[in-house]
Amino acid sequence: MASPSNYSAAPVSEFLLLCFPNYQSWQHWLSLPLSLLFLLAMGANITLLMTIRLEASLHEPMYYLLSLLSLLDIVLCLTVIPKVLAIFWFDLRSISFSACFLQMFIMNSFLPMESCTFMVMAYDRYVAICHPLRYPSIITDQFVAKASAFIVARNALLTAPIPILTAQLHYCGKNVIENCICANLSVSRLSCDNFTLNRIYQFVVGWTLLGSDFILIFLSYTFILRAVLRFKAEGAAVKALSTCGSHFILILFFSTILLVVVLTNVARKRVPMDILILLNVLHHLIPPALNPIVYGVRTKEIKQGIQKLLMRGM
Repeated sequence: MASPSNYSAAPVSEFLLLCFPNYQSWQHWLSLPLSLLFLLAMGANITLLMTIRLEASLHEPMYYLLSLLSLLDIVLCLTVIPKVLAIFWFDLRSISFSACFLQMFIMNSFLPMESCTFMVMAYDRYVAICHPLRYPSIITDQFVAKASAFIVARNALLTAPIPILTAQLHYCGKNVIENCICANLSVSRLSCDNFTLNRIYQFVVGWTLLGSDFILIFLSYTFILRAVLRFKAEGAAVKALSTCGSHFILILFFSTILLVVVLTNVARKRVPMDILILLNVLHHLIPPALNPIVYGVRTKEIKQGIQKLLMRGM
């Protein structure tokens, strides 16, 4: 492949992704663990989806929400990781203009979709523990369908302007993105125009969506904890909290990794660029790999369903 010119008078029609600009030798070492994590994420989520689909006892709202989370994880993984591995293995750095902004849209919309799914799952646990008698009438299949439509519509519509604004910028100079993915700011910095509006919109929308979700999750667990502390029956509190354990662990994984990415980007002048790039890639890979495993290990019904699925295969 011919080496591109970093500066050109012609409009840019494609971009080149430059993973780890300072330590490109990292690519060979990282390709194996990333490949294994990717296969683990795909295999675990597909197994979980098949188990919920085939096991009649898992046809309940809580597991439908878990299926939605797995679908989001699969799409997010397939959007980011195969391209990263193609760069590592085959040096396929080029990405078309449209493909870059499609990847940007999926990354920006599916991340808040996941946080919104966690929020709905927290509400599900709140109703189950604080209003158990009303749970069957509130958390229904129709509720899950409406919640899923809300999750997709809210986040797709509010984050769509991010790639649209970025795509409308004029790119007439550099076409080398110093990142493994088409992150909004990494791409916007290559434009010849002022992208302040783009940056402000992403900041406001991102923090509004994620912030509101985490506030509602926090409130749900506050009410759950307050209700559990009132239980007088022996072992009732432990049993009630155990039903929230898997969900709470996943929220901790998701929020911790997100917080690390945010803090390192805030301190980007002190943190090497290659570390930031690696964290961005792992952020799209580690939660999808851990989510189905945590639920599969901690949830008795899912564990039994997976065992039945394996017995059918044998």
